[in-house]
Formats: sequence, structure tokens, C-alpha cells
Amino acid sequence: MALILPDLWKFNIVKLVILDVSDDYRYWQSPLPIDWYPVLRETWVTSGDLDQRLADLNLVDGYLYDWHLTPDQEGDPWYVGVVDRGLLR
Repeated sequence: MALILPDLWKFNIVKLVILDVSDDYRYWQSPLPIDWYPVLRETWVTSGDLDQRLADLNLVDGYLYDWHLTPDQEGDPWYVGVVDRGLLR
């Protein structure tokens, strides 16, 4: 008889931590350590093809996707840098 794991959802979703990296562009500064950026939002999304889908996701209104950092270990959050759309003006 096959055994089904009770927490299969853990393999299908990942946690995203959305960071505001606008000041890097506003002040033309080098990237900061991840812990120094303000967190705009934390959310859970499906993990399938996430590398390709991130640029198309509307993660936070008024912000555009800039970069992401994939976790070293399974279960750790993905960090996503976004930039204030107002800086494009």
C-alpha cells in the first residue's frame, strides 16, 4: 500500500518576501544586505516555473519586479526586489 505524506502542500508553494529596493536606484547606491531592505509584503505562491513567472506577477501595486534570490535550502523563502514605478518618470 502506498503512503501519502500528510503535508504535500509544502512541495507546491513557496514563501515570497517582497523587498523595496527603490533606494538603490534613487540614490545610485550599491546593493545592501537583504536584511536592510524594508519588507513590503510576505505572500505564498505556487512554485511551478516561479523563476519565469516572477516578472509577470503583480506582487505589490505601484512596484515593478527587479530581481529575485532563490533559497539555498528547500523551505526557505524567496526574496524578491521590487522598485517603485514612480522612479521611471
